[in-house]
Formats: sequence, C-alpha cells, structure tokens
Amino acid sequence: MTASRLSVNVNAIAMLRNRRDLPWPSVTGLAAMAMDAGAKGITVHPRPDERHIRKTDVFDLAELLEERYANKELCLEGYPSPDFLKLVEEARPDQVLFVPDDPEQTTSDHGWQFDKDTSLLSEAIAASKDWAVTVSLFCDPDPAAPEHAAKLGAERIEIYTGPYGACHDDPALAAQELDKVVATAEAARSHGLGVNAGHDLTVDNIPALLARAPFIREMSIGHGFTADALIHGFADTVKRFRQAMGEV
Repeated sequence: MTASRLSVNVNAIAMLRNRRDLPWPSVTGLAAMAMDAGAKGITVHPRPDERHIRKTDVFDLAELLEERYANKELCLEGYPSPDFLKLVEEARPDQVLFVPDDPEQTTSDHGWQFDKDTSLLSEAIAASKDWAVTVSLFCDPDPAAPEHAAKLGAERIEIYTGPYGACHDDPALAAQELDKVVATAEAARSHGLGVNAGHDLTVDNIPALLARAPFIREMSIGHGFTADALIHGFADTVKRFRQAMGEV
C-alpha cells in the first residue's frame, strides 16, 4: 500500500453534529476512523461563526494527531484574519491553507487575487513560517497564479478544482477545465511548489486528473467524501477514494 494523498475534510460532520446540543456524530471519532482506514490526514475550515468546525474541534483534532497519529497531518483552512492566525499559532497544524473567503461564503469558491492581496499574504506567510507551519495558498486554475504564490514565500498551492468538478455531466467542458488545472499544476511544479487540489473531487473525476498530474501530493475532499460515506461508510469510502487515486 502506497502513501496516501487523501486528506478528509470533516466540516460536514461538524455541521451535522451542530444541529443538536449533543456530542455526536463525533468529529474526532470519525477523523480517527478515516485515518485508521488510510487517509493521510484531516482538513478543517473553522469559520468565524463556527457554523460547522468550532475552535474546540481544532484543538481536539490537534491533540488527537499528536497523541495517536504522529505520522498524519492536520490542515487548517481559513482567511488570514487576526483571529484565525491566533488559532494557527496556538494549534500549530502541520499545514495552513489561506483562502480569500468572506465570512458569509458557504464554501471556498475562488482563489486569491495576488495583485491585491500581497501585503496581507506576506505577513500571514511570514508568521506561519515562524510557527513552523507549512503554507499553502488557494489558487484558481490559472497557470499564472503559482509564480505569485512562490514569490510570496508559500511552499504549496491548492488548486481550486470546483470548475472541473462542476462539469460532471459535460465531458467536453470537463476536458477543457482539466487542461486548466493541469497547466496550473505544472506551472506550480516548475516554480518549486508542492501541489494540492481540492473542491468537488470525486471517485469519478480523480483518475483523469491524476493521470495527467500524478505529482499532486494532496487532495482535500469533504463534500464528495461525505456523500459517499452516507452510502458506503467512512472506512470504505477512504478505500474507494484511495482506489480512485491508484493507491490501493
């Protein structure tokens, strides 16, 4: 069995839990199940209103990985506000993914505009490096974006694959969007950046992406993973996605 590139986003688990004042479904319990089944780690996006992941979840997950999964990774995703940066400093995840989200957004749906956000990102990247946290920046599928990320000092990018995933019923358009994702991934690699991908990735559209960009190191998957897990269960869904990635 090869090393996994699957990072399971458990935001939806927290959202379901938050419908009641009860401790289940357990964010840490299902995160552990995913990692026991072979996932490389866990991704969460603690939004300011805590509508799904709460700050307490972040610390519980950090403790879980430190105590039981030293070889796994925790990724925090968020807008580099002072509050979020404080959380990164305190929780010390393995990786932070900075996204240009408005607090009211339902999900991350676009990459950074690097010509406008340089100062904000430079300060956040410098602080994260001081805390020994690996920095990734959320990028649109645009081959020009990785150069900006590299100049800012990021170590990785995560390519927004939403436009590719949205073409699930249009193969011709999916092929066009895939070209953009692959070109962006290749540009990132040419600038010495690690390449992650995330958003609307499924067992159906992952193989075509990895066939052309096998060097992608991580795929953060939440919605598609959770949808499959409702049918197949958490552990078997890890296996299904890892099979789609050619890992098992």
